[in-house]
Amino acid sequence: MKAARLYAAGDIRVEEIDRPGPLEAGWVRLRVTAAGICGSDLHNFRTGQWISRSPSIAGHEFAGVVTELGEGVFGFSVGDTVVADSRFWCGQCPACLSGRQNVCVNLGFVGEVCDGGFAEETVIPARLLVKHEPWLEPSVAAMAEPLAVALHAVRKQALPSGEPVLMVGCGPIGGLAALLLSRLHDGPLLVADRNISRAALVAEVTGAVIVDLDKGAISAALGAGVLRHVLDATGNIAVVKTVLDLLGGGGSLALVGITHGRIDLDPNELVEREIALLGCHAFKDELPDAVAMLPDLAEALTRLIDREIGVEDVPSAYAWLLGGEVTGLKTIIRFGDR
Repeated sequence: MKAARLYAAGDIRVEEIDRPGPLEAGWVRLRVTAAGICGSDLHNFRTGQWISRSPSIAGHEFAGVVTELGEGVFGFSVGDTVVADSRFWCGQCPACLSGRQNVCVNLGFVGEVCDGGFAEETVIPARLLVKHEPWLEPSVAAMAEPLAVALHAVRKQALPSGEPVLMVGCGPIGGLAALLLSRLHDGPLLVADRNISRAALVAEVTGAVIVDLDKGAISAALGAGVLRHVLDATGNIAVVKTVLDLLGGGGSLALVGITHGRIDLDPNELVEREIALLGCHAFKDELPDAVAMLPDLAEALTRLIDREIGVEDVPSAYAWLLGGEVTGLKTIIRFGDR
């Protein structure tokens, strides 16, 4: 079968390899139907930060069809259409036992600690699967995992009713968070991104207002309103520092982007202005809720897809994604007809 395997930083190869061997107890075999390329896939490719085994089939955002059940698997049948949880948690540490698998002390991710979904077939623990409606387009189903990440961030920020919110970064997570905010929050929605085409697409789909990151532009957009809440999906240190200066007192900044570098922060700024700084890592228990939202969001999610490719195009896709040569939010790998 064809698979895209990461060997080292900067080294991803599409190869013809053997299909996975016999199933372990509790595992399921899937025919992968679609997989999304995530920003963290690109980060790992660029830096090698999370490479724990080499080679490893990349990809943690994927949908598939169950083709075989391992011993002891219940609740699934051959032919079920499913999406995969990206988090490979231990289930035994205090975090897992309290329901916080996203901060498991032994946390790893599918595509790193075990093979992922950039292949025609994969195997995965049944505990990481959630069924989805069989009529959903595979490309839409494959967006369940990043939608869960965005949903976790939106819920964690717990925005007060009617308050304006600024979404910085209109990439996959930022764009999906903006989509959720447009459906779940009743206050004004602003978006900002240096990629004008992406910002325009997100604004078109969500009804958001595009702004620059300066007080004048934001004041003009809000009129008498005050910006107290921002969600950052860029991970850009300069952007984070700028946004902290823009926030009104009593506000919050939720961070969901992968950061490169460190920020020089005076904690008194947070204390005296009562600013809440929130870290949002993956998702907690939002994946089933995200899957349940897919039918209602399917049309909007389809509009946010940049393009569909074959697995043989993954190295080229990494190059154009890292080069910023995109107007949509998500590049989807399709298996079979597309």
